[in-house]
Amino acid sequence: MTISAQLKSHLAQAHVSYSPIYHLPTCAAQFTAAVLHVPGKEVAKAVVLRADKKPLLAVLPASSHVNLKKLEAAIGAPVQLLDKEECRKLFPDCEVGVIPPFGELYGLPVYMDQTLADNPEIIFNAGTRFDAIRMGNADFVRLVKPHICSFAEKP
Repeated sequence: MTISAQLKSHLAQAHVSYSPIYHLPTCAAQFTAAVLHVPGKEVAKAVVLRADKKPLLAVLPASSHVNLKKLEAAIGAPVQLLDKEECRKLFPDCEVGVIPPFGELYGLPVYMDQTLADNPEIIFNAGTRFDAIRMGNADFVRLVKPHICSFAEKP
């Protein structure tokens, strides 16, 4: 597989500079960080959740976990994880576990943790177990327009 055509087109239309990274297969952002030899705090993971019966993406460092109580406080509603089958339906062009953090491509709001927003660059899975993307965080924030708040915690 390769980076989804939808994501490539989105980045091209936005005239965003990015670097595709082909790597050994991984099934999660923390493993992607390991095979790329970068700290987990520099790689974003997208966690698919539901609040008020609507799906959303929480984007945070790969080395962190979502503190559901903090995210619920930021959103103003209870949140819960979506199961793998629901993720497959929402992201038909992506492999489960390596979903890119571009919620706007799928009609989903994005909540980004402040610690990740402070990084100058962002690395994230690009929808396959073999592909990642590195780009400037300012470009990412401009494209995705995430709600930036604090909800990540170290394990």
